[in-house]
Amino acid sequence: MDLTTALAGLDAHPWADLSHAYGPAEDLPDLLRALAEGDDGTAEEAVSELYGSILHQGTVYPASVDAVPYLARIAAAGVRTVDVLGLLGGLAESEGEWEVPDGAVRAAVSAQLPLLLPLLADPDETVRLTAAWAVGHTGDTGTAPAALWERWAAEESPDVAAELLVALGRVGLAAAAAEARARLGEETPVPLRLAAVLVGLKNGDRWEAAHHTAVLGLLPARELTVDRYSVHHGELLLAVVDTLLERDTDADREAALTLLEAALRDPRPEVRAEALWAADHACYVSRAAPPRLVPAVAPLAAQDTAASLLAKLGPLAAGAAPALLELATRPDDRAADQALAALVRVAPGQAAPLLARDLARRPDARRAAGDSRAPAFPFAPELLAAVRGRLAADGLGDNETADLVNLLRRWGPRAVDGLPELCAVLPRFPYAASAVAAVVAGGPSEARERAAEALRANAGPLQVARAHHDVTGEPELLLDAVAERLAASRERAEAAQAAADLGAAAAGLLPDLLAAVSTEPEPTVPQLDADIATARALWQIDGDAQEAVRILASVLDRTAGNGPWYRWTTVRALRAAASLGAAGRDLVPRLEALLDQPQDAAGAARALLDIADPDTLDLGRLARAALHSVETDADVTGGCEALHALGAAARDTSLLPYVGDLVERDRRIVTSGLAYDIIGEDERLRALLAELR
Repeated sequence: MDLTTALAGLDAHPWADLSHAYGPAEDLPDLLRALAEGDDGTAEEAVSELYGSILHQGTVYPASVDAVPYLARIAAAGVRTVDVLGLLGGLAESEGEWEVPDGAVRAAVSAQLPLLLPLLADPDETVRLTAAWAVGHTGDTGTAPAALWERWAAEESPDVAAELLVALGRVGLAAAAAEARARLGEETPVPLRLAAVLVGLKNGDRWEAAHHTAVLGLLPARELTVDRYSVHHGELLLAVVDTLLERDTDADREAALTLLEAALRDPRPEVRAEALWAADHACYVSRAAPPRLVPAVAPLAAQDTAASLLAKLGPLAAGAAPALLELATRPDDRAADQALAALVRVAPGQAAPLLARDLARRPDARRAAGDSRAPAFPFAPELLAAVRGRLAADGLGDNETADLVNLLRRWGPRAVDGLPELCAVLPRFPYAASAVAAVVAGGPSEARERAAEALRANAGPLQVARAHHDVTGEPELLLDAVAERLAASRERAEAAQAAADLGAAAAGLLPDLLAAVSTEPEPTVPQLDADIATARALWQIDGDAQEAVRILASVLDRTAGNGPWYRWTTVRALRAAASLGAAGRDLVPRLEALLDQPQDAAGAARALLDIADPDTLDLGRLARAALHSVETDADVTGGCEALHALGAAARDTSLLPYVGDLVERDRRIVTSGLAYDIIGEDERLRALLAELR
């Protein structure tokens, strides 16, 4: 096929009526022509722009469908065939469809198989390999299987044969799996053996000793090029472990963990490195993984990935504490800092003396100890002395200052001796105000007077004014700061929260609070959060729920139907609604409507318990809604809180089997969140659910 034929009708096509990632697709004729007729630099740029527009981050669009025939003809014309086949395969593979009927792009690529299948026999090995990859992703079960089998019988290149086997697994899995079972032995070339393992996994084959031996023999697998466009095929061990754990049977779980243990103890460093990534993933998805893998991971604690994994496991990695302690006692050394940072989370009591000794040289450990999201680090007099000395040092950065201040704040009155250092950093670091208030709480009058004097001297920032109010009970500084900030939308939520803390003393701010409420039909999250804080403030200042209900109703109405965009904003609004108690009953219809939305159901159930007439509540429905939020990982924390508040209703006989399954199952409930929080949060919530049984 010549290029004239390939590009026929290109300019007459109604591209302006189609869209891609950046709007109307009027630029596609120029891009396709540049791809087909431009020099190397121009064509490479066109390929990049096509990926960005018609396959943007894996998403396809209406214009993607119409671009496919031109791309297929360009490939058949022998122009940049490998690049174009890669793009076509990516289009067929995509499951992210924007304003496109399900499968429309894949069907468009399948329709071009008469042009693509002959490329399976191209003299160029790379063309054959990429053609197999693209054809496989069409999922076509009509003409594709016969053409792939024909090429399979003739192919001499192990790399291409491997890609053909993977493609056959996509269009005729059972027959391909039978071929794969015969190719697990050492005599099979490495790429083909790798493909055989993956096709067998996809087919659900029972895991046998031959599979175990084959995978270990393929490691390290990161440099293998089978299915080079697939991240899983570059992480063989992770892909195998993930698939086995996903099957969620005792036998497959045992196979996955046994394989990981063997790889973690392999004498080759590059194999152990690959195994650590897979072990990290296993611990995130399987509750059985940590106790099995910690003994094999602990000896590798000098490696970044191992130390990070042990830190994520926290107390679950207690068996690794001796190894971490030994590493952490080394002199000024990067591995020692990483080991100590892990020890902070695994066995904080053992970490405290070492952190006190080397606080200035252990930044990772200091950050771990000062992490405000983690459990409070245990108080130790020698560490307090070290923190005070470090706070007094010249040239301290804001990040380090924040870590040290967090330690003192969370220690509270036990850290009152650190008050001079906190007062000293207060002028350049207003965040220290909360720690100033915390360390003098309930303490001697002399300390409180010194704290109040320092806070007055640095008045201005809202957090300083709040701390001054906490220390003295005097409202004037805070009232002035709140009034000023209510006019600045950037700090409106914090100002409204402070007004709520003042209660009746902030009555003079009611007009300012009401004037700041947003009315935009599509508000930002900060605007809605500020409205929620304002509703709380209005209720706590004068006890009149009318305006608070109106504002919260507006927030719930404007976030309704917006899926994940306002997820946590809605949760915060529901918690604010719950604080109104019976005064918020006008919100009941809105709350009941949210019980069918898993991400909102837990918060709605909890709020209904506090707001609605008890005689009208269907407690069983509330319990089922909260449990559904937990089991779908939509709002695990909120769901557990609601179930505990429901009490006897949550222990209903019909629900107990589901609660028991969530407690006993191997798959974690919590699957999203911050990396260092997921495992610990899952264990905590699992324990809460266990209390319901």
